Amino acid sequence: MLSDVTTPQDLDDRLRETLAALPAAERRRDPADPVTDDAPLTGAQVLDLFDAQVTSRQLDLASRWLRSFGEGFYTIGSAGHEGNAAVAAALRPTDPALLHYRSGAFFCLRAAQAAADPALAAAADPALAAAADPALAAAADPALAAADGSADPQLITQRARSSDQVPTAGSDEARITDRTLSGDGAATAGSDGVRITDRALSTGSAPSAEPGSSVDGGPTRDRHSTADPRLSESEPSGAEQSSASVAANGFAAYADAARDVLRGMVASSEEPIAGGRHKVFGRADLAIVPTTSTIASHLPRAVGMGLAVERLRRLDSAGRRTGAGVRVGSGAGAAHAPWPTDAIVVCSFGDASVNHASATAAFNTAGWYDHAGLRIPVLFVCEDNGLGISVRSPEGWVEATLRAKPGVRYFSADGADPVRTYAVAAEAAAWVRRNRRPAVLHLRTVRLMGHAGADAESAYRSPAELAADLDRDPVAATARLLVDAGVATGEELLARYDETGWQVRRLAEEVLGELKLASAADVVSALAPRRPVRVARAVADAAARASGPGAGARAEAFGGKPPELAGPMTLAQSINAALADGMLDHPQMAVFGEDVAAKGGVYGVTKGLRDRFGAARVFDTLLDETSVLGLGLGAGLAGMLPVPEIQYLAYLHNAEDQLRGEAATMSFFSQGAFRNPMVVRVAGLAYQEGFGGHFHNDNSVAVLRDVPGLVVAVPARPDDAAPMLRTCLASAAVDGSVCVFLEPIALYHTRDLYTEGDGEWLAGYPEPGGWVAGHVPIGRARVYPVGSADDLTIITFGNGVRMSLRAAAVLAEEGVGTRVVDLRWLAPLPVADIIRESSATGRVLVVDETRRSGGVGEGVIAALVDAGYVGAARRVAGVDSFVPLGPAARHVLVSAEAITDGARTLLAR
Repeated sequence: MLSDVTTPQDLDDRLRETLAALPAAERRRDPADPVTDDAPLTGAQVLDLFDAQVTSRQLDLASRWLRSFGEGFYTIGSAGHEGNAAVAAALRPTDPALLHYRSGAFFCLRAAQAAADPALAAAADPALAAAADPALAAAADPALAAADGSADPQLITQRARSSDQVPTAGSDEARITDRTLSGDGAATAGSDGVRITDRALSTGSAPSAEPGSSVDGGPTRDRHSTADPRLSESEPSGAEQSSASVAANGFAAYADAARDVLRGMVASSEEPIAGGRHKVFGRADLAIVPTTSTIASHLPRAVGMGLAVERLRRLDSAGRRTGAGVRVGSGAGAAHAPWPTDAIVVCSFGDASVNHASATAAFNTAGWYDHAGLRIPVLFVCEDNGLGISVRSPEGWVEATLRAKPGVRYFSADGADPVRTYAVAAEAAAWVRRNRRPAVLHLRTVRLMGHAGADAESAYRSPAELAADLDRDPVAATARLLVDAGVATGEELLARYDETGWQVRRLAEEVLGELKLASAADVVSALAPRRPVRVARAVADAAARASGPGAGARAEAFGGKPPELAGPMTLAQSINAALADGMLDHPQMAVFGEDVAAKGGVYGVTKGLRDRFGAARVFDTLLDETSVLGLGLGAGLAGMLPVPEIQYLAYLHNAEDQLRGEAATMSFFSQGAFRNPMVVRVAGLAYQEGFGGHFHNDNSVAVLRDVPGLVVAVPARPDDAAPMLRTCLASAAVDGSVCVFLEPIALYHTRDLYTEGDGEWLAGYPEPGGWVAGHVPIGRARVYPVGSADDLTIITFGNGVRMSLRAAAVLAEEGVGTRVVDLRWLAPLPVADIIRESSATGRVLVVDETRRSGGVGEGVIAALVDAGYVGAARRVAGVDSFVPLGPAARHVLVSAEAITDGARTLLAR
């Protein structure tokens, strides 16, 4: 049967033969009893694990079947990793999870928990109870109503799968009778606490090991616990939340999960989380955050989620209370705190990902904060099958690497042993929950059927290796446990296996006929919602609060002298004041990055913010941009409004995948069920006289403009900086936008425009009453007329605005009227303004301080061509070069003289 590759038929035949051949035990065991005398799981609970594992296995077989005739588009499966079902059982259904792509059994088990007890989902979000009735849904959450007051059915459907609330301890939804809890709220092994119903899953925590010992007998790095004693009572375990039996519903308990996965495989537009855009494990009502990561790029986000969960738990002053998730704050940016106060974050990944820079950054950040005394309640789960496609992890490398992570507690289990895996996972979860500190569970697995459908294992694995992995099949191991214990016979388990296979095949045939995404508009509809009316309304509401009920707090924050009374400001001062106003209006907003707190930023832009708002909201991070952005990603997902700072644009490039692959894809792959509200401040661009070289004068922004849905703002003047920042904050809060606020360093402290001392690059800060009139919508340019403004249009941004205005003044003396257009937004470009202002003169000079290749100017010229512009056009752009040190930079950067010469050449045509 087995030759040089494990085919789906091989795997199926082998498991069926194994099940049929299992000898019956001498006596039957009551499924309500522990599966073995000292096991923390009952026989019924192990049978539930088996069902989840079998559902996942049959889904893997179905993926290969669908692919065989060109109707399946994703074949990376979970075969061999089904031991992760026991990890799911050891956690609470309300613990947010970011899952590895081999987490099928985990996903099925958690979905079955919700299917067994609808109260889990209903309690998670009141909109669920009203999902079928738009009026009720809008009443449950006014945000569900559309701008005109009507309810949006698509939004209702998406929000019906969000998880904003959970039952509090002792509530009717959570109350379970005859439940004996151990000291930390976990069921004691063998006690009545694990005998819930005939087949209910116990997802509580097993008793933890004594201090000074580890699960595998190795040393620990335990410290004095700083756990909040209230944590043990703040939320019931998963089993307490669900008194219904998973098995009572038969395959129906897994049907929704199976259908979701199959729809992802066939790219059905009916797939509820990604809508046919990708095959992901994600459901908001199950607290499973979709991730398309294959190489650990989601790990930094997990650390950020852990940090945010813990910070929000401690922000009593922001209105958060123990128990049900509540709205944090009361301003325009008020957001749901979507998980319980004592939730922990779980994040799974493969062994090969241990070597990736993103994983290294995440572990280092978790350990760094732990060493500093800050709490990060994250459980990393490394599913180790020994292979990264065809590259082997050296024997012992993964364990040595994970054990060596400072500040991260190590646990280990064999995924082929469901009882031991559950016990270790429960201990690890309890330890993280109690101590609010990071840990890693090293789960040893095997990989069956190769990496994916096209993977020819015979090229790099011997038949003996493949056979050895089959001998460790976790589904077969769970079956042996059940039969040996007398809970079931092999024939009974084979019947369950075959019935599940038939049901999965039936569902696969059903989803084959479902519609696919039919147009580009369908594909991008979930990319990045833009609701400018709501954003403008949010700015107006902020102004009303600042001048009304928040006036006293604002006066106190600014020391009795609000910024509108401070006189003309520089760009840096205006940004500082706008950040302070943002912090006042958004209680969940946090400013963080390298040197932003104590020092106030390298250029003083965040000076004084920590003193005004405290170290919990303005704090320094370690020097790692991947981790800075990861903290922002997780914080936004957890209900905060993060404003991370990247110290220099050049430092962004080593971490840009956190924006491209993680932040920008979240709404796209979840149809808005999850969002990444975030405003990333980046100090960048060139023209720092006497300082820098290319790391401090980076003029490369192509990577930002290439990210779909990303907003890129570049304020040139102080009177634009504040309103643009307010727009970005409002857009993040209202639409979940990911905004990059690119600040020209050379203009931070610039005061003059034409001559020294003229002060024309300064501007006053508007009082709240003027915020509405000065509102700057995303994608709208600003026009500066010089002279008659009839002869030439100069389109530019950033430092180019100041240089172009100086050039326009020279041209005006020559009788040339110019209109200088400040783009202000590099993504999306203000195309309508570009076309209008270009057509007004018929001569366009594009001044691009970035590079000629891949620069902003290319996009402007393309927009003109696409619109049918027939006038003259010319570019002045930076040379395709890195920026050198000292005076040599002038040879590769745009200058006011080059702009003037370019304009004269264009006018001479």
